[in-house]
Amino acid sequence: MRTGGLAAGRPLPPMRELAQQLGVNANTVAAAYRSLRERGVIETAGRRGSRVRERPPGAAREAIRPEVPEGCTDISTGNPDTALLPPLHAALASAADNASRSAVLYGAPAVSEPLAAEARRLLDEDGVPDGPVALTSGALDAIERVLAAHLRTGDAVAVEDPGWGSLLDLIPALGLKTLPVAVDDEGPLPEEAARALRGGARALVVTARAQNPTGAAVTPARARRLREVLAGHPGTLLIEDDHGHGIVEEPLNTLTGSTDCWALVRSTAKAYGPDLRLAVVTGDAVTLDRVRGRQLLGPGWVSRLLQDAVLYLWQTRAVDVAAVARSYGQRRNALVRALEARGVEAHGRSGMNVWVPVPDETGAVARLLHSGWAVAPGARFRLASPPGVRLTVSPLRAEDAGRLADAVAAALRPAAARRYD
Repeated sequence: MRTGGLAAGRPLPPMRELAQQLGVNANTVAAAYRSLRERGVIETAGRRGSRVRERPPGAAREAIRPEVPEGCTDISTGNPDTALLPPLHAALASAADNASRSAVLYGAPAVSEPLAAEARRLLDEDGVPDGPVALTSGALDAIERVLAAHLRTGDAVAVEDPGWGSLLDLIPALGLKTLPVAVDDEGPLPEEAARALRGGARALVVTARAQNPTGAAVTPARARRLREVLAGHPGTLLIEDDHGHGIVEEPLNTLTGSTDCWALVRSTAKAYGPDLRLAVVTGDAVTLDRVRGRQLLGPGWVSRLLQDAVLYLWQTRAVDVAAVARSYGQRRNALVRALEARGVEAHGRSGMNVWVPVPDETGAVARLLHSGWAVAPGARFRLASPPGVRLTVSPLRAEDAGRLADAVAAALRPAAARRYD
């Protein structure tokens, strides 16, 4: 594949056939195919077999999306409701005014002292252990830097399944392996996390609340059990993703501090706008020192203009967290209730997404498109978990819940009918 001998799109031989050709056990070939698949080099499509991927692994899962025809309501993107994002005019003007009075030059601190103090205050409110503060260009940038600070090629990372598609692509792109951890409405299952750590995972990534795609939120009871699991593996690198900060009312039941090495990542994207490209990172001193040191050899720092703009938004309470959380919650809960009233299983405790298990993703997505709804196929978010589709409630109005629930129920009926024939 590296030399071009196997081109993109080229089918690979069936595993048993290749095993016979090479004179090895079929399980050996299966393990090799699995490793290639985890690293994003090949893809497998059921009875159609395996083939070399057409696209680079970094873009693969984002590319698994339906073509949205004109007139179709797109609830597949995972974007926030732009009507709930604060206006940026005053924040950017304030940042520009600061820059005109005191330009930031090479050698200046990477994080402004006022922003670091406010970020630390907000973290303290949520019970996050004390630690230094760094800034990165979004949550994924932060997670990549934390993983690179501790892990080596071939190390395994335990991840939520289903989970954030971009993270599932990032890990193999870094030369690391993914170990799936099943989730329910209260977050990662403790026994699954324990299994992954016993299986050699050197890191565990957990979404604290507004989990993408299921809407799970870690409860106090689940946090206690996960802390007990982590106590038996103190050398584990724990990464906690709190991208839901600012859009959910659920309290943060943090796991940070349960291990020697840890980091919490808090993005501003969902509450203040994805284009701000700023995430706060805190953690143990060693981890943060490595992250900041490596950052100096790359971008150096996150623009002070962005830092000052975000600080202005925080200080002026530009986002009414309770109102934003209530708006997403009303739409999400209305959809979950409408689906359950029609006999459709649905999950969505927090955030802006609802996860619906389905027996056939391709059929469900196609039938919903025909009904005027574009949803995200679960393949973007899954490793070993059963099929499903993700519905983002951001574009929905209050009156849309019933119509969408009708369409989902109708899309699933053909499969149910076949199951009971």
